[in-house]
Amino acid sequence: MSTIAIVMTTYHGEKYISEQIESILASSYQDYELFIHDDGSKDNTINILRSYESRYPEKFHVYQNEENLGHIMNFIHALSITTADYVMFSDQDDVWKTNKVAVTLKRMKHMEAQLGKETPLAVFTDAVVVDQELNILNSSFFCSGHLNPCKTDLAHLLMENKLIGCTVMVNAALRRILQSKPLPQKARFHDWWLALIAASFGKIGYVNEGTLLYRQHGGNVVGDTGFHSYLKNRISNLQKQKDALEALYRQADEFLSLYGDSLSEEKLELIRHFASIPEKSLIERRLIILHYGFLKTGVLRNIGLLMII
Repeated sequence: MSTIAIVMTTYHGEKYISEQIESILASSYQDYELFIHDDGSKDNTINILRSYESRYPEKFHVYQNEENLGHIMNFIHALSITTADYVMFSDQDDVWKTNKVAVTLKRMKHMEAQLGKETPLAVFTDAVVVDQELNILNSSFFCSGHLNPCKTDLAHLLMENKLIGCTVMVNAALRRILQSKPLPQKARFHDWWLALIAASFGKIGYVNEGTLLYRQHGGNVVGDTGFHSYLKNRISNLQKQKDALEALYRQADEFLSLYGDSLSEEKLELIRHFASIPEKSLIERRLIILHYGFLKTGVLRNIGLLMII
């Protein structure tokens, strides 16, 4: 077994999948294996993957789900059956820089040296936002979205995810926590769920470097829309934002049900208060959010939050 398992999920990815795989193959760090879980593609994706598997049988492992799991559960299920020391995640349509694996692993090793290998850890990086043809739209995902990647304490993460899934690495200690319980059914995104685990039981590290080209196109499940598009979307559909908040409360409630018996009293209280927000009056909701710091990045986002809560 290699040191690093790179988990990639695919679905109708024939257009960009080869470019992504070739970029991973060109990595300066080579002690990895690539585990690709296809979610029932009907195009040529699986044939492309099988071709790589036949050429690199010791490095490539291709699986086809018996039924469509969806983007989030495909990643979570794939992680649940890995056994490597470290796990990274890959989308099907980006391009990795040659130093991506090495840079992320260096930060992970540094954190393990300080905190111990038994501490659940997650490391994430910035990303360069590009268009379909890899022309640079913004050199920083976080600058583009006006997001603060350093606010990764549990209170902030309950309200707003900071981790970009395709930049994330987790260690074996975090992986084992996920594998110790039934898989979540209400996780908003796989990277968000892993961020909650890391913030609750360990630490999160950030590398201020764009380690991949984060391709934006019409087929993205999740992508970078930029701050102005974010605001326009939020203003135009308030009910959608209220529904998104409800989904966050459900995520927190499920997190409590799965991990509540293992949480510290401080973390337990924090998540309980967040999950209880829907039961409170309008004034109580706002007081809880402000008191415990269940906030987003920036003044405008938080004004909007307090208006619709």
